Amino acid sequence: METLEECREAIDALDNEVLALLNRRMEVVQRVGEIKHATKGAIYRPEREKAILDRLSHLSETSAGLLNRSAIEAVFLEIFAVARNLELPEKIAYLGPEGSFTHQAAESRFGAMSDYLSLGSIEAVFKTLEAGRAKFGVVPIENSRDGVVGETLDLLGKSSVKIVAELYMPIHMAFATKAEKLHNIIKIYSKDKGFGQCREFLLEHGLDRVEHIPVESTAKAAVLASKDPTAAAICSHIAAKLYGLPTLFENIEDTHNNATRFFILSDFKNAPSGEDKTSILVRLKDTQKSGVLFHFLEDFNQADINLSKIESRPSRDEGGFGYWFFIDFFGHIDEAHVQKIIAKHSDEVTWLGSYVKGEL
Repeated sequence: METLEECREAIDALDNEVLALLNRRMEVVQRVGEIKHATKGAIYRPEREKAILDRLSHLSETSAGLLNRSAIEAVFLEIFAVARNLELPEKIAYLGPEGSFTHQAAESRFGAMSDYLSLGSIEAVFKTLEAGRAKFGVVPIENSRDGVVGETLDLLGKSSVKIVAELYMPIHMAFATKAEKLHNIIKIYSKDKGFGQCREFLLEHGLDRVEHIPVESTAKAAVLASKDPTAAAICSHIAAKLYGLPTLFENIEDTHNNATRFFILSDFKNAPSGEDKTSILVRLKDTQKSGVLFHFLEDFNQADINLSKIESRPSRDEGGFGYWFFIDFFGHIDEAHVQKIIAKHSDEVTWLGSYVKGEL
């Protein structure tokens, strides 16, 4: 190929082949959906998706392909999402509003085509799943700067829904506006924290001198800015896209290592993938006895099981200052050495879910 036109013709021909192959893949997917529907199998299988991504990444690497792991994930996660909608369309509930970071996290796993349900509280997400009004729920569990989301932990302790996946998402802020030039902007909308997180950017561009208007969410900021060509919003990328607000600057936050961990919730159990994490809730007996927590944790040490998190929470159903513990560890609930510990403490441990370990 020597000319631009020849390159374009080659790309068009390859696109035709890709489309034909995708249609063939979706025909197989439809049959998979029929089988799963008959057997009541789960549509979303994170461990299966991970196995596919691992295989394709290895294939691309060994064949000197130009696509790295991140690029392959970007393409195939959307293909997986489209496939799930063909298998069996399901509702996904998330902590709203539309355009929130939780919405962005949900769309990163379930794609733009899915049927989303924006809810006003984390508790509403849990209740919607328990009532069967949605198949999946997406809620935040912790932030690298602000710590755990206590409401999510408390609801996990008393709900029947299970954790089926986790994902870590960097929290990036966008500066979006319909203004032609920066000097045309006379007001900026954002959540109060948004202004603080982007102070250096605002100072560098002289935007600290315009009116800053705090609103209840960055999504609301995007809505308001989309209606006013003299306004801008500090908001999420998805909010800017959702409300047709051009993004002038991306990743404007002062600190670029802020990330939030999200849980995907549903009503099924994942098969082991070989790279799993398990979450449990522990209500220890005889808490006044010396060393009771130490001896419980020592069982994990003896079994060579690595804990990744332990968080204490007040036990609201007990008088005084009772506590229970939320624990993450590496491994799957069905593995023999894990089962041995769970069996030993069966009346003290509640299993919350085993799922493919997320990547930062």
